[in-house]
Amino acid sequence: MTDDDPDRDIRCQDALQAAYRELVSAAIMAGWAEREVVLAIGELADKHLLSLETNDNADALIALLRRMT
Repeated sequence: MTDDDPDRDIRCQDALQAAYRELVSAAIMAGWAEREVVLAIGELADKHLLSLETNDNADALIALLRRMT
């Protein structure tokens, strides 16, 4: 699969689907409500994306500062 595959995001979701279901099931078996689990996963994903964006911004700033010196 190439980086420009128009279905890349769907293929990624398909690849993660089984592990996602197992994670949700394990959390439910540990006593969490399904809605709580899905919301928590979403919040974790949002925080992870924010972290990636912050790192990208820091890398861009570092590159800019290096060019200025």
